Amino acid sequence: MIVTVTGGSGSGKSEYSENLLLRLCGEGRRFYVATMYPYDEESRARIRRHRKLRSGKGFMTLECPYDLKSLRLSPENGKKPSALLECMSNLAANELFMEQGAGKDAADEILSGVKALAAQTEHLVIVTNEVFSDGLSYDESTDFYRRVLGELNRRLAELSDSYVEVVYGIPVCHKGALL
Repeated sequence: MIVTVTGGSGSGKSEYSENLLLRLCGEGRRFYVATMYPYDEESRARIRRHRKLRSGKGFMTLECPYDLKSLRLSPENGKKPSALLECMSNLAANELFMEQGAGKDAADEILSGVKALAAQTEHLVIVTNEVFSDGLSYDESTDFYRRVLGELNRRLAELSDSYVEVVYGIPVCHKGALL
């Protein structure tokens, strides 16, 4: 099962996504696929904060800031693991702007990676961001990033069994069932 969870900054989407995956996989093996690249002290602090928030929940963290399709998850006792992929906005930026990234082919590369990850998991919960409602004008590279993220979100909605938006901590289901 693939579930995509979106929402604005501070909406509660990460907490909702973690708890959803815990409910879906029960006692099964679970991975947290982290996409933030530690560019500076601020990003390292955010990584530490996220690790602290999910400590004790039984996640095995895998750092994957780009090239998602190369990630390999092994089954345990013949059972596929579950995974939380957080988050598309970081992964898109990394694939677009890092030297090792896919550049203009970022959306296709990321979707290829999502499909490869989904094939290896029992349940895959994907976190993305809603960054399209502010009505502001941006420079060309930011507009390009927003178009790529918008395309990713649209294609993830097609691919997902359930698509949920978290608004002020309240999950709103746009596709499938609220789990």
